[in-house]
Amino acid sequence: MEQNEIFEAVKAVVTDVLKIDGDDITLETRFIEDLKADSMDQFFLIDGFCEKFDINISDEDARNIHTVGDAIKAIEANKK
Repeated sequence: MEQNEIFEAVKAVVTDVLKIDGDDITLETRFIEDLKADSMDQFFLIDGFCEKFDINISDEDARNIHTVGDAIKAIEANKK
């Protein structure tokens, strides 16, 4: 899966979990500041990424995911 496919899949999870329109989502989009996600939303986002990509993201790694780009890096790191 190439980075653009991962980005589109991450965007799909984000729009589904946060019930938002994903047109403005970029790699720099921040979950809390830009998308108004709360801690529960973040939990569901991480859970959604794990399910979508069939991976396991540790709590430690999850704490470092602040942007869409961070999520993609964590997904790529855990897929290897």
